[in-house]
Amino acid sequence: MERVREKPAERAERAEPRPALEQPVVENRVQENIFLQPIAAPSILGLYGFSGATFVVAAGLIGWYASGNARFVFPFAAFFGGLAQFLAGMWAYRARDGLATAMHGMWGSFWMSYGVLFLLIAIGVLVEPAPAFVGLGWWFIPLGFITLAGAVAATRVSWALFTVLVLLGSGSGLAAAGFIGGSTFVIATAGWVFLFAAIAAWWTASGLMFEQFFGRTMLPLGPRRARPIVTLGTREPGVIRGQ
Repeated sequence: MERVREKPAERAERAEPRPALEQPVVENRVQENIFLQPIAAPSILGLYGFSGATFVVAAGLIGWYASGNARFVFPFAAFFGGLAQFLAGMWAYRARDGLATAMHGMWGSFWMSYGVLFLLIAIGVLVEPAPAFVGLGWWFIPLGFITLAGAVAATRVSWALFTVLVLLGSGSGLAAAGFIGGSTFVIATAGWVFLFAAIAAWWTASGLMFEQFFGRTMLPLGPRRARPIVTLGTREPGVIRGQ
């Protein structure tokens, strides 16, 4: 038999060393523990706190009790309406509810400031000016604008919450005009608007609470529109909405 001679190029290719086998990639993973913490709807607490404090203060603005008794209102306004609502705003922040965080946080801070103001008046550090209370009137101007902005956002939540914020923003505008101008009629009108806002807040909070525990609508809150999409962060399994 005749031998077949290999060409030099073929011999060179055979002589090249074969690449070593790739080493398997070992992925080191650190075990992570995720703790889910249920969060109830913070707006139930926030709206109840707002409703109670606003009702009591509105009754004084209307004239249902003497102006001197307003000094005894500040503990209720500062804690029931202020602290409770501010805490609701912070819990709403944790639930990623921007609207509830802004509204409850802002109004909770206002009610605590209102309580401190009338505490200083009660102990004689400050004297309540009459008939115009210009300083207090200016407080209501930013409150009114921010609250009306929240009312626009509330159209994406429910018409009940929209009603609460519209009444609250409108009452703030009237209160600003009444206290700055010293008009008792305008102040009383603001009190009536605040009173209706307090009733609407009670209705909304009760509707949210009943719906959670009975699993169906007990108090109508109006048509619910599409809520904004919640974007999850890295390694976060989910959130519970605040409204």
